[in-house]
Amino acid sequence: MKTQQHIKLAQLTALISFLLGTGIFGFYFLTSSFELLCIVYNFIVLTGLVNLLILISILVKANNDKYNRKKVFTTCGVMLLNIPVMLFYLWIAGILLNTMRITFTNPTQATLTNINIVGCGGGHIDTLESGKSQTVWVEITGDCSLNINYLSDGLPKEENVAGYLTPLMGQKMTHNIGGQNKKQF
Repeated sequence: MKTQQHIKLAQLTALISFLLGTGIFGFYFLTSSFELLCIVYNFIVLTGLVNLLILISILVKANNDKYNRKKVFTTCGVMLLNIPVMLFYLWIAGILLNTMRITFTNPTQATLTNINIVGCGGGHIDTLESGKSQTVWVEITGDCSLNINYLSDGLPKEENVAGYLTPLMGQKMTHNIGGQNKKQF
C-alpha cells in the first residue's frame, strides 16, 4: 500500500470512529439505555484495536518514507485526537450513570408549589402549573430513595418517586405528580 493510501485510510478511520462514537454517545445521552453500555464497551475495544493497528502501520510507513513523513505524522495526530474525545464522552457518561434525570409532570388541575425532592442529591421546583413539566437532575450520592413533598391547593402531599437507587443506576424517567405511573426511557 502506498503512503497516500495509508494516510487516506487513517483519516477515514479517524473520521468514522469519531462519527460513530459521537452518534452512540448522543443516543445514550438521549435514552440512558443501559443495554447501550455493552455496545459502547465493545465499540471502544474494537475501534481502539483497529485504530491502533492502523496507527502502527502508518508509523512503520513513516519510518520507510522520509519524503512524506510530515504528512504521516500529522495524520497520526489526527487519529490520536479521538482519545481525548473518547475520554470526554466517558466522563460525561460517568456523570449520567450517577444522575437521575426526572421529568416531573403535573397532570392535576391544581398548581403545585414548593415541590421538594427528598433523598439522594435532592432538588426543588418552586411552581409547576397544571399540564406543565419540568426536568430535574438529581445526583445519586449513594444508596437512597427519592420522594417528593409538595403543596396542592395549599394542602401538603407526599409521594414516592423511586424506591431504591444506587450509584451507576442513573436513568431518564418521567413522574406524574399525583399519579402512580412512571415511565423509564
